[in-house]
Amino acid sequence: MNRVIHNTALATIMAIFTAWAVPSAFAGQAKTDVSVQEQVQAARKPSRERRYVDYVNCLIGTGTSRWLLYPGPSMPFGMVKLSPDNQRRCWKAGYEYTIENIAGFSHLHSWTMGGLLVMPTVGELKTQPGGEKEPDAGYRSRFSHDTEVAVPGYYAVTLDDYQIRSELTSTTRCGFQRHTFPKAKQARILFDLETPTEYGYVVLDAKITKVSDTEIEGYSTQRSTTWAKWNDYKVHFVVKTSKPFSSMGGWVGGKIQQDIKEIAGKGDIGVFLNYSTSKGEVIQVKTGISLVSIEQARLNLKTETKEFGWDFDACRTLAGMTWNALLSRIEVVGGTEVDKVKFYTNLYRAYCARTIWSDVNGKYVDMYEKVQQIEDPDSPVYGCDAFWNTFWNLNQLWVLSTPDTASKWVRSLLEINDKGGWLPKGPTGIEYSSIMVASHEIALIVAAWQAGIRNFDVDKAYAACRHIQTEPGKPHPGGGHVGNRNLAAYLEHKYVPQGKGATSNTMEYAYDDWCVAEFARALGKMDDHKTFLARSGYWRNVFDANLGFIRPRKPDGSWVEPFDPYRTRGFVEGNAWQYTWFVPQDVHGLVAAMGRERFVKRLNEGMTKSAVTRFNAPHDRMASVPINHGNQPTMQVAYLFNYAGAPWLTQKWSRAILEKYYGHTPVEGWPGDEDQGQGGAWFVMSAMGLFQIDGGCRVKPIYEITSPLFNRAVIHLDKRYYRGKTFVIEAQNNSKKNVYIQSATFNGKPLNRCWLYAWEVTGGGTLKLVMGPKPNKAWAVDGPPKTS
Repeated sequence: MNRVIHNTALATIMAIFTAWAVPSAFAGQAKTDVSVQEQVQAARKPSRERRYVDYVNCLIGTGTSRWLLYPGPSMPFGMVKLSPDNQRRCWKAGYEYTIENIAGFSHLHSWTMGGLLVMPTVGELKTQPGGEKEPDAGYRSRFSHDTEVAVPGYYAVTLDDYQIRSELTSTTRCGFQRHTFPKAKQARILFDLETPTEYGYVVLDAKITKVSDTEIEGYSTQRSTTWAKWNDYKVHFVVKTSKPFSSMGGWVGGKIQQDIKEIAGKGDIGVFLNYSTSKGEVIQVKTGISLVSIEQARLNLKTETKEFGWDFDACRTLAGMTWNALLSRIEVVGGTEVDKVKFYTNLYRAYCARTIWSDVNGKYVDMYEKVQQIEDPDSPVYGCDAFWNTFWNLNQLWVLSTPDTASKWVRSLLEINDKGGWLPKGPTGIEYSSIMVASHEIALIVAAWQAGIRNFDVDKAYAACRHIQTEPGKPHPGGGHVGNRNLAAYLEHKYVPQGKGATSNTMEYAYDDWCVAEFARALGKMDDHKTFLARSGYWRNVFDANLGFIRPRKPDGSWVEPFDPYRTRGFVEGNAWQYTWFVPQDVHGLVAAMGRERFVKRLNEGMTKSAVTRFNAPHDRMASVPINHGNQPTMQVAYLFNYAGAPWLTQKWSRAILEKYYGHTPVEGWPGDEDQGQGGAWFVMSAMGLFQIDGGCRVKPIYEITSPLFNRAVIHLDKRYYRGKTFVIEAQNNSKKNVYIQSATFNGKPLNRCWLYAWEVTGGGTLKLVMGPKPNKAWAVDGPPKTS
């Protein structure tokens, strides 16, 4: 997306806005003759034809959502994720749908990171938010979901205790708020720097300065807590208001100061801007954010908002149009309205939770807290949680639907590798988090290259991937930990023994080894290919052929006794039952090692049992069920039947997960951990009927085929990367009962295989599937080709 909105673009935006925006009473200042209910109804049910973005409901799943999956507005991968907060510091903190009060609207909702909460109030001054169950104890306000709107690029709610209508929108690095006040002699806008988040943080040093009666600036030096103490970062901000404030006050701890020009301190610190307001008066607030400096925050604010000035609706319109353009890359036809809401909401999630941390001119702060400059500001530096098993969701969606996104992510990883010497697992901040296990960022890099995305330095990329699979992990001088913690033991024993790491890490390291092997093969590095391919088979060293399970092994080679596939320890966020299926690089080998009949029977029984709990481990007891779609290690299992001569079971169970696991309400959105769009991306790929068990990392990538949710799906291919214009999947006679593929054609020719080469998909064409209520057990039973 362009960083600067030119005048011609703005004119186009406003012309379109005039044609399809919500009624002017809702778009402009509050009018006494139009009720809030009428405004909300106009926003939720526009009279024009529905766009893709209109199917997205940002409140879905917020009854159990993480901090980094928020209902408020952001741009794709936006630095600013301006959203309401109402929870105490806890796991999955942020916005909880069932808590009907709001503490304020904070600007940052990234993994382990938060900051700069804003709250408009009237009446008695309060500088503490108060508790979830005691809103009167602080500046919180009650609200009703009847007045709430949450769509991509826009959030609105009425703060009942203050009778303030608050509206939010954003650009990539700036927040834009519009607050409509009642008549009040004591009105104010509070800025609180230390507020509750999912991981928690402390303010080590902060200062806020009054620049003028319409502007403040400041910074907050913060350190994350709870498993993220390696993450130090400095939030710089510049805030402008549309109406001059009469004075600025502030607080540090319990000490309140009035009529000040500057305040500094640590811990609980904030300021408030004082006003008197008339009924229906609007005060707007624009905030620029940067991790680099106050000057950079001001540059972000000026660059991203200068073309629309104080026109909130123009900013909101740009955000909506940006999201609509992204979502329009995939069109779906058929299915129910609920299916479409689920599809586009899940597609939206795949692009909202991760974060751009470089500024408009390409400056960012590296892991040594040094300011760096990237060559191309339009290819930013990103931060996120881990890439743990994103090869089963985000990677394949980005590579297929938005290859430019995949390309930019690869370049961001290589930029971090350049500055710190290692690829990052989860570069939050930007810091080396070493979150989760293995180094699955490798899979994203390799999948991009194998798909034909070649606009990055391949020699540098290969060297970085090879490095992280050959040098054992260690603490990094810039903070955090890099590499694979158990790699030395893995290389010594050819598996990770009990007492030297998790048994499941054998499976994960072996997959990454295979990715490097295929990367080497694609580049003609055959000695490396042979070495890493051999290592990719180390999973066999922890596979008990008699029991047909992966199980822990001691350093001397003996099995750990006793063994229970559900309860024996040694598996990261899972159990032996789940990790036994974790051989994406050699599913054919796993089928042969276990025996085809036992393979199909056991997996089918596991799916049946897990369907009772919506394919989710209740209460985050991740090892309590055979299949836990609510966490990463078994997100691929429905597709394994394709490799075992039973593709009809892949069709049955992939559709079942789409129907059972994924909901469409705030409380029933998803029962497990959505984890930065990973669950959303899985839904999108599976709803189209495509998947890549091996993450698309083989030299000649394939897409496995399953039962589509929709009668028709059209993927608009990016001509900068792919030969084709569109790839179309059509499902004739499709319904909730007709989930089984009876026959197929590709570009008019009969297709008797449950897979296509990636070049066939990205070359464009039409895949037609005839659906029915009973399995055709003669169709495509040979399965996909072997990986190497």
